[in-house]
Amino acid sequence: MRAIAILAQLLVCATPCLAQTAPQAPAAAPVQPATEFRDRVNQLPDLLAGKGDYDAAFADAFRAQVPKARFDAIRKQIEQAAGPYSDLQHLEARTPWSGTLTVEYRDAIVTMAVTVDPAGDHRITALLMQGLTARETTLDAVEAALKGLKGRTGYVLARLGDGKPQLLRQHNADQAFAIGSEFKLVILAELIRATNAGERNWDDMVTLDGKELPGGGYTAKPAGTKVSLRELATQMIAISDNSATDILLGTLGREKVEAMLPVVGIADPARNRPFLGTGEAFKLKTIPALRDRYLAANEAGRRALLAGAVATTPITQVDGALFAAGKPLSIETLEWFETPSDLVRVMDWIRRNTEGPKGVDARAVLSKNPGIPPLSAAKWQYVGYKGGSEPGVIAMTLLLQGKDGSWQVLSASWNDTAQDIAQGRFAGLVGKAAELAAPPQ
Repeated sequence: MRAIAILAQLLVCATPCLAQTAPQAPAAAPVQPATEFRDRVNQLPDLLAGKGDYDAAFADAFRAQVPKARFDAIRKQIEQAAGPYSDLQHLEARTPWSGTLTVEYRDAIVTMAVTVDPAGDHRITALLMQGLTARETTLDAVEAALKGLKGRTGYVLARLGDGKPQLLRQHNADQAFAIGSEFKLVILAELIRATNAGERNWDDMVTLDGKELPGGGYTAKPAGTKVSLRELATQMIAISDNSATDILLGTLGREKVEAMLPVVGIADPARNRPFLGTGEAFKLKTIPALRDRYLAANEAGRRALLAGAVATTPITQVDGALFAAGKPLSIETLEWFETPSDLVRVMDWIRRNTEGPKGVDARAVLSKNPGIPPLSAAKWQYVGYKGGSEPGVIAMTLLLQGKDGSWQVLSASWNDTAQDIAQGRFAGLVGKAAELAAPPQ
């Protein structure tokens, strides 16, 4: 499914300049920005408001990769998530020509990394959105905002310990939602079980057989290519790579992954059987003849279709434009379904089964992409994350360890069968909830 990667979607940076925005070691004394750098930053308000001279402000290499039309589209995405631009709040220089900028919008605070060319006319070479945090200041306010979103929402904040998770806050906690790519947590759980049992090792190699795959980093790899289970799991979780997911599902086995559904605490495992791969879901959602036959069949009939007509239908018949159009596609019938409480139990199972040395690999995979802005993540000692989205669907689940050693899970979902949803606004609220839920330091 469409991976939830809000910050990646709102990237505004010419590729050759990415390295210039990388975090640097803290300076011994505050860095003073160059006067020309500050002057250029002070021009950003007009640019972020859709005004100003785009060509004069940005370097040639930047504009070659981010034409003004694309910049305007990304700027509008930010406004959809955060509301209209309000003010520049703070500039923290990392070097005299680069730094982190806090930008105030009506509904959110956005953090951007900006780099200016120290030579010539000092134009902007990189502008990267690093985080979006909702302006709400209390968990009550975050909950009210989540409840007020159009469609249907649910969330749980739970404390983990030796017994069952203790629900601290909840809304529609036991209602099932379409969860998009969060289903990949169950595949990860089966890999954790298998490696803990000694049946597999993280460095075991998988040889690709050349079969068709959905989009991702392995789609065009030739037969005979070898890739480790560790790499596949990392790509599946960190960037939600669909090709890695389907390779891993096929390697571990659909039946073994399905057997994990009740083990990890999913209350209605039957609703997720057969357990679909991403390529199968794409075909079923976008090819009406396959969809109608599949929905009319019982579980045995659906398995037969997956092995037959679905498997033999070329993935090139998937109409990607249907997803790009932003219209929800059968999200109430053709999906992976879990409740917020289910996802709390899944993360708790992963926590329990990754304690000690055996869990180092799995926890590294789960924490590769924290899913929330740096300001929110910095409140915690450990952040594990998986999210999922497609038109009409967004879900985010975080496994959080406080700096006092305590554990919590935050899981939230939003479905709208009528229209696409404001992913940035939702992600901002979840990030703010994670920030506010952190134990006092």
